[in-house]
Amino acid sequence: MRPPFAGLFVAAFVLIVDHLSKWAITGPIGLPERAPIELLPVLRLIFVENYGVSMGFLRAGSGTERWLLTAVTAAIAIGVAAWLFRERKLADALALGAILGGAIGNIADRVKLGYVVDFLNLHFGAWSPFLVFNVADAAISIGVALLVIRALLAPRTQALPEK
Repeated sequence: MRPPFAGLFVAAFVLIVDHLSKWAITGPIGLPERAPIELLPVLRLIFVENYGVSMGFLRAGSGTERWLLTAVTAAIAIGVAAWLFRERKLADALALGAILGGAIGNIADRVKLGYVVDFLNLHFGAWSPFLVFNVADAAISIGVALLVIRALLAPRTQALPEK
């Protein structure tokens, strides 16, 4: 499979898992109407309406800011998609697919609901190193981390001396 299509497969997978998890949290589990659920000693489910970008940063306080944030996020997603279609390295295409799928998942929430559904809270006792997040946020973060790691570990080519 060509790298761009593998990346699109990852994007579709992330989008499906993200929306299924949000549906389960807001539907059958009914998390918005109940107390947080401790899944593991370090992981709880807690419903948060996120009006900002990934993990609550840059909060949009008005309708205009919401649509501006949505437009900026969509522009970034379009840039990621363009990069994905030009990418020839499979690992980078998979990382870009994770970013794209996560971005589309959060954009869809913002368009449909006006906020992004977040529900995962990683914590160590009273200390939470991250804000509440969702599957899309995790996919975006993992994709970006993989791209950065690959960029740092990529062999350097030496520039040719000028004549």
